[in-house]
Amino acid sequence: MTSKLPRVLGPWMAAAVVVGTVIGSGVFKKAKNVAIDCPEFGLALSVWVLGGLLALFGALTIAEVAVRIPKAGGNYAFLRDSYGRWAGFLWGWVDFGIIRTSSIGVLAVMFVESLNDLLMQTVDVSFERWLRVVATLFTIATLTALNIRGTRIGGRLQLVLTLFKVGSLLAIIALPIAILVFVSHPVNVPTTANMTPFWPSDFSQINWSKYGQAAVAVQWAYHGWLNITPVAEEVTDPQRNIPRALIGGVLLLIALYVGANVAYYTVISQTEMMELGTTPVSTAFCVRLLGNVGGAIASLILMTSVFGSLNGNILVAPRLLYAMSDDGMAPKRLRELHPKFRTPAAAMVVFSGWAMLLVVAAEIARESGLISAKKSVFDILTDYCVVGATAFETMGVAAIFILRRTQRELTPTLPYRCPGYPVVPIVYVLILFAILMNMFIGETQRTEAIVGVGFVAIGAMVYAAFLQKKPDKFRSPG
Repeated sequence: MTSKLPRVLGPWMAAAVVVGTVIGSGVFKKAKNVAIDCPEFGLALSVWVLGGLLALFGALTIAEVAVRIPKAGGNYAFLRDSYGRWAGFLWGWVDFGIIRTSSIGVLAVMFVESLNDLLMQTVDVSFERWLRVVATLFTIATLTALNIRGTRIGGRLQLVLTLFKVGSLLAIIALPIAILVFVSHPVNVPTTANMTPFWPSDFSQINWSKYGQAAVAVQWAYHGWLNITPVAEEVTDPQRNIPRALIGGVLLLIALYVGANVAYYTVISQTEMMELGTTPVSTAFCVRLLGNVGGAIASLILMTSVFGSLNGNILVAPRLLYAMSDDGMAPKRLRELHPKFRTPAAAMVVFSGWAMLLVVAAEIARESGLISAKKSVFDILTDYCVVGATAFETMGVAAIFILRRTQRELTPTLPYRCPGYPVVPIVYVLILFAILMNMFIGETQRTEAIVGVGFVAIGAMVYAAFLQKKPDKFRSPG
């Protein structure tokens, strides 16, 4: 059965999709990566501020693009209607093959690892390796089944989980102050001494390549702010609620991320942060202030946070295949809605199924020694996600220049227009382009960047061989 998707996501649920899918693992783990590349506190904090401002500039711009094209598929629809079918297909190819499915797999793995840590700390029970894999697959399958039962159900769950995640980050921000005020003799006294030196003594000695690598790490932490756009067709009053959700959500993220990193540095020095190994910064932070109980609390926070981000990704991801199927660039079966629950069930099963295969493949690769022990699977997959997302999401932001020209007559009547145009989108595009180029120059992310480009090239060949001759009827008239 095929039909239009029902509009059931109100403004609060829409904002929860933005915030809830972004707050996952990055703010709890990536502070260590930033500390390694930016040894001064002020320089490290500037990376988080820059990442937030870039996300804000992107949100200010993409909100207008979404108002002009409030269709299912999000960035796929933006690229398709602005550049042509080829661009939409390549985004769909990369998002399905690398970006979203890897994100779902990584988040599910982290959820199970956090659950395992929590069980070890509370009841001294631990899962063996392949039992963790089974639990990871079960988690993905369960959330997929839940979201198949209705977008409203998934949206409500996302709202509840987002409120918990925001509350958890606020608690982390407030904890050092609470320790100083209410604990007379704390084991570890929060101090601003860890924030020195604040800036490099000589700015000419800053390694800008490493700064760019830190920016890539932060891009993963902010990645997902665009996630409201794939479900644009299911948002009530989209021309007003999508801009509100995007801009309000990103502003909240900036405040939470900067505040959490300031709190981390009051307890853990930059040198100590670099030596944490696989321990999340948030866990080390809570253990130092609250002891073993803090470790259990930190595992619970990370587990719930990752679970919320995982649910949000499973909720929005299949809308891509739904939109591509509607355009004849994916099997028509993926366009069908569940006869009872009115959700793209077939697309959900395919998306989650591919993510589950990636989880199994990654575990086999690790066991066989194909994945280097020098870099965690988490960092490898997140870098793969960032290189693909940076390229095509930047194209989505740049689509505003095309739409302002091809839809000139609509501009005066739009309920929302990008403030600061054209400076805001130009700044976003130029900085993201520089970050992307730095991935090819730097040592640690070059392989992921090259593989990402190779995957795009394969997608281009698939399009040229099977889809190029179909009429380009979706492009906006110019």
